[in-house]
Amino acid sequence: MSALTYQFIRANGINLHVALSGPKDGNPVILLHGFPDASFGWEKQIHALAQAGFYVIAPDQRGYNLSDKPKGMENYRVNLLVADVLALADALGLAQFNLAGHDWGALVSWNLVESHPERVKRLAILNVPHPRVMNEFLKSNWQQLLKSWYAFFFQLPVLPEIVLGAFDWSMLAFQMRKSFSDAELNRYRAAWSQPGSMTAMINWYRCLFQQTPRAIPANKIQIPTLMIWGKLDPHLMWQMAAGSIDRCKGGRLEYLEDATHWVQQDRPEIVNRLLIDHFTE
Repeated sequence: MSALTYQFIRANGINLHVALSGPKDGNPVILLHGFPDASFGWEKQIHALAQAGFYVIAPDQRGYNLSDKPKGMENYRVNLLVADVLALADALGLAQFNLAGHDWGALVSWNLVESHPERVKRLAILNVPHPRVMNEFLKSNWQQLLKSWYAFFFQLPVLPEIVLGAFDWSMLAFQMRKSFSDAELNRYRAAWSQPGSMTAMINWYRCLFQQTPRAIPANKIQIPTLMIWGKLDPHLMWQMAAGSIDRCKGGRLEYLEDATHWVQQDRPEIVNRLLIDHFTE
Protein backbone atom coordinates (compact mmCIF):
# COMPACT_ATOMS: atom_id res chain seq x y z
CA MET A 1 0.00 0.00 0.00
CA SER A 2 1.32 3.45 -0.90
CA ALA A 3 2.39 5.87 1.83
CA LEU A 4 -0.25 8.45 2.76
CA THR A 5 0.63 11.72 4.49
CA TYR A 6 -1.46 14.66 5.66
CA GLN A 7 -0.44 18.31 5.54
CA PHE A 8 -2.02 21.69 6.18
CA ILE A 9 -1.57 23.84 3.08
CA ARG A 10 -2.39 27.56 2.91
CA ALA A 11 -4.63 28.26 -0.08
CA ASN A 12 -6.97 31.15 -0.92
CA GLY A 13 -6.60 32.63 2.55
CA ILE A 14 -7.48 29.48 4.52
CA ASN A 15 -5.73 26.34 5.73
CA LEU A 16 -6.72 23.17 3.92
CA HIS A 17 -6.04 19.76 5.45
CA VAL A 18 -4.78 17.68 2.53
CA ALA A 19 -4.04 13.99 1.99
CA LEU A 20 -1.04 13.40 -0.27
CA SER A 21 0.33 10.21 -1.79
CA GLY A 22 2.43 9.01 -4.69
CA PRO A 23 5.56 10.40 -6.36
CA LYS A 24 5.68 14.21 -6.51
CA ASP A 25 6.87 14.05 -10.11
CA GLY A 26 3.93 11.82 -11.05
CA ASN A 27 0.94 12.87 -13.13
CA PRO A 28 -1.11 14.93 -10.61
CA VAL A 29 -4.69 14.06 -9.68
CA ILE A 30 -6.86 16.20 -7.37
CA LEU A 31 -9.79 14.37 -5.73
CA LEU A 32 -12.71 16.46 -4.43
CA HIS A 33 -15.18 14.95 -1.97
CA GLY A 34 -18.78 16.00 -1.35
CA PHE A 35 -21.34 16.12 1.47
CA PRO A 36 -21.04 14.83 4.18
CA ASP A 37 -17.68 13.37 3.26
CA ALA A 38 -14.00 14.14 3.84
CA SER A 39 -10.70 13.49 2.11
CA PHE A 40 -10.49 10.01 3.66
CA GLY A 41 -13.59 9.00 1.69
CA TRP A 42 -11.23 8.70 -1.29
CA GLU A 43 -8.62 6.50 0.44
CA LYS A 44 -9.30 3.43 -1.69
CA GLN A 45 -8.75 5.55 -4.79
CA ILE A 46 -5.77 7.44 -3.31
CA HIS A 47 -3.81 4.24 -2.72
CA ALA A 48 -4.68 2.74 -6.12
CA LEU A 49 -3.79 5.90 -8.04
CA ALA A 50 -0.56 6.41 -6.09
CA GLN A 51 0.51 2.81 -6.72
CA ALA A 52 -0.12 3.44 -10.42
CA GLY A 53 2.37 6.31 -10.29
CA PHE A 54 0.10 9.31 -9.90
CA TYR A 55 0.71 12.19 -7.48
CA VAL A 56 -2.58 12.28 -5.56
CA ILE A 57 -3.95 15.32 -3.71
CA ALA A 58 -7.20 14.99 -1.74
CA PRO A 59 -8.18 18.00 0.40
CA ASP A 60 -10.78 18.28 3.11
CA GLN A 61 -12.67 21.05 1.38
CA ARG A 62 -13.37 24.26 3.30
CA GLY A 63 -15.74 23.67 6.19
CA TYR A 64 -15.02 19.94 6.35
CA ASN A 65 -13.14 17.81 8.87
CA LEU A 66 -9.85 19.51 9.78
CA SER A 67 -9.81 22.29 7.18
CA ASP A 68 -10.67 25.86 8.17
CA LYS A 69 -14.34 26.71 8.64
CA PRO A 70 -14.79 30.44 8.02
CA LYS A 71 -17.99 31.79 9.52
CA GLY A 72 -20.70 33.25 7.32
CA MET A 73 -22.68 31.75 4.49
CA GLU A 74 -20.98 34.06 2.00
CA ASN A 75 -17.73 32.17 2.52
CA TYR A 76 -19.11 29.09 0.75
CA ARG A 77 -19.94 30.54 -2.64
CA VAL A 78 -19.08 28.30 -5.58
CA ASN A 79 -16.51 30.74 -6.95
CA LEU A 80 -14.60 30.53 -3.64
CA LEU A 81 -14.75 26.72 -3.67
CA VAL A 82 -13.26 26.74 -7.17
CA ALA A 83 -10.63 29.27 -6.11
CA ASP A 84 -9.61 26.98 -3.22
CA VAL A 85 -8.75 24.19 -5.65
CA LEU A 86 -6.80 26.47 -7.99
CA ALA A 87 -4.90 28.00 -5.07
CA LEU A 88 -4.09 24.54 -3.71
CA ALA A 89 -2.71 23.54 -7.10
CA ASP A 90 -0.67 26.75 -7.21
CA ALA A 91 0.72 26.09 -3.73
CA LEU A 92 1.91 22.67 -4.94
CA GLY A 93 3.37 24.11 -8.14
CA LEU A 94 0.86 22.41 -10.45
CA ALA A 95 0.16 24.34 -13.63
CA GLN A 96 -2.19 21.56 -14.78
CA PHE A 97 -3.78 18.59 -13.08
CA ASN A 98 -6.31 15.83 -13.53
CA LEU A 99 -9.51 16.34 -11.56
CA ALA A 100 -12.10 13.97 -10.09
CA GLY A 101 -15.14 15.01 -8.09
CA HIS A 102 -17.94 13.21 -6.27
CA ASP A 103 -21.21 14.78 -5.09
CA TRP A 104 -20.49 18.45 -4.21
CA GLY A 105 -16.91 17.88 -5.29
CA ALA A 106 -18.28 17.07 -8.74
CA LEU A 107 -20.25 20.32 -8.80
CA VAL A 108 -17.08 22.23 -7.94
CA SER A 109 -15.30 20.29 -10.70
CA TRP A 110 -17.96 21.12 -13.31
CA ASN A 111 -17.65 24.81 -12.41
CA LEU A 112 -13.86 24.72 -12.44
CA VAL A 113 -13.58 23.26 -15.94
CA GLU A 114 -16.16 25.76 -17.21
CA SER A 115 -14.24 28.75 -15.80
CA HIS A 116 -10.62 27.57 -16.02
CA PRO A 117 -10.39 24.79 -18.62
CA GLU A 118 -6.71 25.49 -19.22
CA ARG A 119 -5.85 24.12 -15.76
CA VAL A 120 -7.40 20.66 -16.15
CA LYS A 121 -5.94 17.81 -18.21
CA ARG A 122 -8.73 15.28 -17.76
CA LEU A 123 -11.97 15.28 -15.76
CA ALA A 124 -13.82 12.49 -13.94
CA ILE A 125 -17.29 12.99 -12.45
CA LEU A 126 -18.96 10.59 -10.02
CA ASN A 127 -22.74 10.60 -9.56
CA VAL A 128 -23.55 14.27 -10.11
CA PRO A 129 -25.06 15.76 -13.28
CA HIS A 130 -23.90 18.84 -15.12
CA PRO A 131 -25.43 21.94 -13.42
CA ARG A 132 -27.49 22.83 -16.48
CA VAL A 133 -28.97 19.33 -16.60
CA MET A 134 -29.70 19.40 -12.86
CA ASN A 135 -31.49 22.74 -13.21
CA GLU A 136 -33.60 21.41 -16.06
CA PHE A 137 -34.61 18.30 -14.09
CA LEU A 138 -35.50 20.29 -10.97
CA LYS A 139 -37.80 22.45 -13.05
CA SER A 140 -39.46 19.67 -15.03
CA ASN A 141 -39.21 16.39 -13.12
CA TRP A 142 -41.21 15.99 -9.92
CA GLN A 143 -39.36 12.79 -8.99
CA GLN A 144 -35.99 14.55 -8.87
CA LEU A 145 -37.59 17.47 -7.02
CA LEU A 146 -38.75 15.06 -4.30
CA LYS A 147 -35.36 13.34 -4.17
CA SER A 148 -33.76 16.75 -3.54
CA TRP A 149 -35.94 17.50 -0.48
CA TYR A 150 -32.94 17.72 1.85
CA ALA A 151 -31.42 20.61 -0.13
CA PHE A 152 -34.55 22.65 0.61
CA PHE A 153 -34.59 21.52 4.25
CA PHE A 154 -31.01 22.77 4.61
CA GLN A 155 -32.18 26.31 3.82
CA LEU A 156 -33.70 26.53 7.31
CA PRO A 157 -31.60 28.11 10.07
CA VAL A 158 -30.31 26.00 12.99
CA LEU A 159 -32.86 23.16 12.65
CA PRO A 160 -30.83 21.09 10.14
CA GLU A 161 -27.82 21.12 12.46
CA ILE A 162 -30.00 19.95 15.37
CA VAL A 163 -31.67 17.18 13.38
CA LEU A 164 -28.48 15.85 11.79
CA GLY A 165 -26.56 15.93 15.06
CA ALA A 166 -29.25 14.15 17.08
CA PHE A 167 -28.56 10.67 18.49
CA ASP A 168 -24.89 10.67 17.49
CA TRP A 169 -25.49 11.68 13.89
CA SER A 170 -27.93 8.83 13.35
CA MET A 171 -29.65 10.30 10.26
CA LEU A 172 -26.42 10.81 8.35
CA ALA A 173 -25.04 7.45 9.46
CA PHE A 174 -28.25 5.69 8.36
CA GLN A 175 -28.00 7.22 4.87
CA MET A 176 -24.44 5.89 4.52
CA ARG A 177 -24.74 2.53 6.26
CA LYS A 178 -25.10 0.46 3.08
CA SER A 179 -21.71 1.62 1.84
CA PHE A 180 -19.63 2.07 5.01
CA SER A 181 -18.57 -0.09 7.95
CA ASP A 182 -19.16 0.88 11.59
CA ALA A 183 -15.50 1.81 11.93
CA GLU A 184 -15.71 4.06 8.87
CA LEU A 185 -18.88 5.70 10.14
CA ASN A 186 -17.19 6.41 13.47
CA ARG A 187 -14.45 8.18 11.56
CA TYR A 188 -17.11 10.33 9.90
CA ARG A 189 -18.76 11.06 13.24
CA ALA A 190 -15.45 12.45 14.47
CA ALA A 191 -15.23 14.69 11.39
CA TRP A 192 -18.83 15.89 11.74
CA SER A 193 -18.19 16.68 15.41
CA GLN A 194 -15.42 19.17 14.69
CA PRO A 195 -16.43 22.62 16.06
CA GLY A 196 -18.46 24.53 13.48
CA SER A 197 -18.21 21.75 10.93
CA MET A 198 -21.87 20.91 10.37
CA THR A 199 -22.94 24.55 9.94
CA ALA A 200 -20.08 25.09 7.49
CA MET A 201 -20.99 21.95 5.53
CA ILE A 202 -24.67 22.91 5.32
CA ASN A 203 -23.70 26.45 4.30
CA TRP A 204 -22.59 25.00 0.96
CA TYR A 205 -26.28 24.30 0.30
CA ARG A 206 -27.54 27.53 1.86
CA CYS A 207 -25.18 29.62 -0.20
CA LEU A 208 -26.02 27.80 -3.42
CA PHE A 209 -29.67 28.85 -3.12
CA GLN A 210 -28.93 32.39 -1.96
CA GLN A 211 -26.35 33.54 -4.50
CA THR A 212 -27.24 34.92 -7.90
CA PRO A 213 -27.09 32.04 -10.39
CA ARG A 214 -24.14 32.19 -12.75
CA ALA A 215 -24.86 31.83 -16.43
CA ILE A 216 -23.90 28.28 -17.41
CA PRO A 217 -22.28 28.18 -20.86
CA ALA A 218 -24.05 26.12 -23.48
CA ASN A 219 -20.78 25.17 -25.20
CA LYS A 220 -19.53 21.63 -24.84
CA ILE A 221 -16.71 20.91 -22.43
CA GLN A 222 -13.59 20.18 -24.48
CA ILE A 223 -11.64 18.39 -21.75
CA PRO A 224 -11.75 14.56 -21.96
CA THR A 225 -14.40 13.58 -19.42
CA LEU A 226 -15.31 10.30 -17.74
CA MET A 227 -18.60 10.00 -15.86
CA ILE A 228 -19.19 7.08 -13.47
CA TRP A 229 -22.74 6.65 -12.20
CA GLY A 230 -24.10 4.19 -9.65
CA LYS A 231 -27.68 3.56 -10.77
CA LEU A 232 -28.98 2.80 -7.25
CA ASP A 233 -28.40 6.40 -6.15
CA PRO A 234 -31.41 7.34 -3.96
CA HIS A 235 -30.80 11.09 -4.31
CA LEU A 236 -30.02 11.71 -7.98
CA MET A 237 -31.77 10.11 -10.96
CA TRP A 238 -29.49 8.17 -13.26
CA GLN A 239 -31.43 9.57 -16.22
CA MET A 240 -29.50 12.83 -15.77
CA ALA A 241 -26.19 11.17 -16.61
CA ALA A 242 -26.62 10.82 -20.38
CA GLY A 243 -27.60 14.47 -20.84
CA SER A 244 -24.59 15.49 -18.79
CA ILE A 245 -22.01 13.50 -20.71
CA ASP A 246 -23.57 14.78 -23.95
CA ARG A 247 -22.31 18.19 -22.88
CA CYS A 248 -18.73 16.89 -23.05
CA LYS A 249 -16.89 16.47 -26.34
CA GLY A 250 -15.70 12.88 -26.49
CA GLY A 251 -17.17 12.09 -23.08
CA ARG A 252 -17.49 8.54 -21.75
CA LEU A 253 -20.25 7.31 -19.45
CA GLU A 254 -20.00 4.17 -17.32
CA TYR A 255 -23.06 2.92 -15.40
CA LEU A 256 -22.58 0.63 -12.41
CA GLU A 257 -25.88 -1.16 -12.02
CA ASP A 258 -25.42 -2.32 -8.43
CA ALA A 259 -23.75 0.77 -6.92
CA THR A 260 -25.36 3.58 -4.92
CA HIS A 261 -24.51 7.27 -4.68
CA TRP A 262 -21.29 6.19 -2.93
CA VAL A 263 -20.07 4.47 -6.06
CA GLN A 264 -16.37 4.71 -5.17
CA GLN A 265 -17.06 2.89 -1.89
CA ASP A 266 -19.44 0.28 -3.31
CA ARG A 267 -17.27 -0.75 -6.27
CA PRO A 268 -13.75 0.53 -5.59
CA GLU A 269 -11.95 -1.93 -7.87
CA ILE A 270 -14.02 -0.91 -10.90
CA VAL A 271 -13.86 2.80 -10.09
CA ASN A 272 -10.10 2.63 -9.51
CA ARG A 273 -9.53 0.90 -12.84
CA LEU A 274 -11.70 3.39 -14.70
CA LEU A 275 -9.93 6.38 -13.11
CA ILE A 276 -6.45 4.98 -13.74
CA ASP A 277 -7.25 4.17 -17.37
CA HIS A 278 -8.87 7.56 -17.95
CA PHE A 279 -6.04 9.61 -16.42
CA THR A 280 -3.40 7.49 -18.15
CA GLU A 281 -4.76 7.91 -21.69
